[in-house]
Amino acid sequence: MTKRKGTEKFGQRRLEVRNAMIKDIPGIAHLVRRVYEDMPAYTHGEIRGQINNFKEGCFVALLDDEVVGYCATMQLAEALAFQPHDWDEITGNGYGSRHDPTGDWLYGYEMCVDPKVRGVRIGRRLYEERRALAEEKDLTGIVFAGRMPNYRRFRRRVDGPEDYLDKVVEGKLHDPVLRFQLANGFEPERIMDGYLPEDKASMANAVMMVWRNPYVERDQPVKKRLPRGVEAVRVATCQLQARQVADYDEFMRAVQYFVDVASDYESDFIVFPELFTLMLLSFEEKELSPVEAIERLSEYTPRLRNDISEMAMRYNINIIAGSHPTRMEDGDIHNVAYICLRDGAVHAQEKIHPTPNERYWWNIKGGDKVEVIQTDCGPIGVQICYDSEFPELSRRLADEGARIIFVPFCTDSRQGYLRVRYCGQARAIENQCFVVLSGNVGNLPNVANMDIQYAQSCILTPCDFPFARDGIAAEASENVETLTISDINLADLSWARAEGTVRNLADRRFDLYRIEWDEDGKHPGKPRPRREPLGPKHPGGG
Repeated sequence: MTKRKGTEKFGQRRLEVRNAMIKDIPGIAHLVRRVYEDMPAYTHGEIRGQINNFKEGCFVALLDDEVVGYCATMQLAEALAFQPHDWDEITGNGYGSRHDPTGDWLYGYEMCVDPKVRGVRIGRRLYEERRALAEEKDLTGIVFAGRMPNYRRFRRRVDGPEDYLDKVVEGKLHDPVLRFQLANGFEPERIMDGYLPEDKASMANAVMMVWRNPYVERDQPVKKRLPRGVEAVRVATCQLQARQVADYDEFMRAVQYFVDVASDYESDFIVFPELFTLMLLSFEEKELSPVEAIERLSEYTPRLRNDISEMAMRYNINIIAGSHPTRMEDGDIHNVAYICLRDGAVHAQEKIHPTPNERYWWNIKGGDKVEVIQTDCGPIGVQICYDSEFPELSRRLADEGARIIFVPFCTDSRQGYLRVRYCGQARAIENQCFVVLSGNVGNLPNVANMDIQYAQSCILTPCDFPFARDGIAAEASENVETLTISDINLADLSWARAEGTVRNLADRRFDLYRIEWDEDGKHPGKPRPRREPLGPKHPGGG
């Protein structure tokens, strides 16, 4: 434990229990590793999803500013909460993505307390927060699957897990977790076999524990309704014309013009196209080879990142700065989107899947991480062009809580554009989120990969009653430089996910399939071969 500093003032609060915040993620992850030494720890992405999907239901306890307790819950319908299930299935693989704001039960799926903290009743305080939340929301009760960590130790003295539970309830055997839950007013419902295979101490068993809200009397389960609220966000997508520029400053003036206009319209976001910085090659004395061009562009990275960040703060707008080739610390070139927020924070999202042309002509390597970015308008995701054609990435972002996915793209043909467009629409439907596309138009002689461009930037929606009839909130004219702006209502997504005609996120069959991510990089993928692609040296986007 962190020792108290001698300079602390009298009256300063040492213990705090509150809703978990994104800034608590490292402390929560460290706590979970300490508590569950024999089980896989949460990734930061999973904790981020738990908080983003239902912040009201996630609580932390801090002692002297150190996270010493954490619990996570979600609302579920009674039929789902009480049917046979395992931990992975009910939690959406740990992201808490099956939270249903119309559900009538509070389902607890994580509770951990630092074993070094004694005498402060951290666990009891967290349970009280859960109970207060259930009462505040007028829920029928709380249900969770509790561990039985002494079962393996006593398994030879009992006739199966049911007998073990009976003996613990009768006081003939001691189980610290079950005894604590019983003492806090929870009643055992039944044994759940195979609930958490990683829990060796419980031999994968758990006990369904139930607390019924004494202030609610119901003979039949009820389904709560989600109010149709308003959570407006204004989004601008810039369809940028490739143009000859005299120097870096002229390029930045072109970018600044559209940022200024979007800001005048009080937009919250503006997104630029993929590889929009290729215009910086137009004032080179000679046409550079693809390798030389990438090297030259990468030299602008620090200056570009700094200038766009300053622009975001000055114009009070979040800027998704297309993408820009960047040399990484290991020497590889990656295609990177820089997300500059209006509070001064700068984030980077690398392109995960370079196209065959990018790999062959430019030797661009793919990144290995995709995660949501927290903004003042909620969590967002960014996918660069070709990445939007791999549904696993968008699903990961949706699980972490993203409600808007921005897709900067660069395509030379209508076929390439339509691959991105159709996949963007599919991602909006299957993840019940907004998808914003932004592409380049025009041509730029003597710059490789900018010979011709095709784009029709757009703002796409799920296809359901609260949204535009054809799933298009707004779209630009084809191949014309313009700024397209639309208001979107994030609250409509919450309604659609809970009460829509279809509920793609909630209706997934977690008992049949799931996506496993290599979070620690211990099993890096094999290098992709640089096979020569068919056709000219175009980006081949989409």
